Amino acid sequence: MADKVRILHVEDNFENRILVRRILQSNGFEVIEAENAFEALEALSHFTPNLILMDINMPEVDGYTLTQQIKSNQSFMTVPIIAVTANVMKGDREKTINAGCEGYIEKPIDVDTFVDQIESYLR
Repeated sequence: MADKVRILHVEDNFENRILVRRILQSNGFEVIEAENAFEALEALSHFTPNLILMDINMPEVDGYTLTQQIKSNQSFMTVPIIAVTANVMKGDREKTINAGCEGYIEKPIDVDTFVDQIESYLR
């Protein structure tokens, strides 16, 4: 692979951003971070990622709403958005899929399987 795979990680929790960045960068991915919807949309005005990891529970604009906003833009319709969330109640997975997410990774993330999960969504 000539180009690094670019992943936009939208997450309001600092510790979660550090953990995901360390795992992904150590496996050769380029990680661009956004702390909220505003930063995510700003980042997307400058580049198109190969994948977006989306926290669902964020202040102001939640991950469902942001996913719908991103997917409504022609440029990002084919970019996979994966929910990374602690929302694991009955119906939460369906709600993320209905919002436009292609997948769902539960928090806390499993460090041993996280990269495999990411790679499966990039195929």
